Amino acid sequence: MKQQKLSDNALDHEVEFVRHFVVPARRERYLSLLDSRKGRTKFLFALNHFKDLDMRRASLVSPSAQNPDHIETLLRQRGAADRCNVTSSNPETDGSQMFLRDALEQTVGQGCGTIISCIAGRLAYFEGEEKNERYILERQL
Repeated sequence: MKQQKLSDNALDHEVEFVRHFVVPARRERYLSLLDSRKGRTKFLFALNHFKDLDMRRASLVSPSAQNPDHIETLLRQRGAADRCNVTSSNPETDGSQMFLRDALEQTVGQGCGTIISCIAGRLAYFEGEEKNERYILERQL
């Protein structure tokens, strides 16, 4: 599948994810990757085994809640709306703006590194390739 041109809104969500949910020492590197198509491809590949989440803003989703229903509830309790932006190593969903429920159903348990951004730089869901690598990311204002 040919990579689509990202909307400004989708790019804003990716940049804000890096600025607020990536460890400070790696932010500049990831921001520079997002500046080009080739760099963004590297960023997407890195999501599968992403080790640079700022764990101060990450809450592991408990194993019993690692399904779309529970994760949607957790995100809605924190202010998520109906629509979200998806950044993923899965080309079927990458760069999409989707209904939150659909995004979760197409992400949870699929084994692709994925960011579901609900509120740019404030609320997101991250799922890595590894089992149980599912986090709610939240930054309080």
